[in-house]
Amino acid sequence: MLNWGRKAALHARVPAGKLLDWSAAFSSGSKLFVGGLSYDTNEVALKDAFSQHGDVIQVKVICHPVTGQSKGYGFVKFSSEKEAAAALEKMSDEVLDGKNIRVHFANSG
Repeated sequence: MLNWGRKAALHARVPAGKLLDWSAAFSSGSKLFVGGLSYDTNEVALKDAFSQHGDVIQVKVICHPVTGQSKGYGFVKFSSEKEAAAALEKMSDEVLDGKNIRVHFANSG
């Protein structure tokens, strides 16, 4: 018999709501993280670049709350997981506004 100890038992007690949030995050594969953006890339440019690969329904470039300056990353959400996967394949390591971008599935829906 395995003895997982007190630490494992504490980690096993995850509230049902948290468990559902976690599973929803990984079942929703239509949202992409885009890193390495130029500080000059705005949401219009990001949407234009990714719209070539599917129906983009939401775009967000993350900016500093005080200065409004881009933090160099953002998110693009597609209407389907299939379109997001195609965009990820086509856009990974592409140049956008003079910078090589990194594209991954986002960790949250």
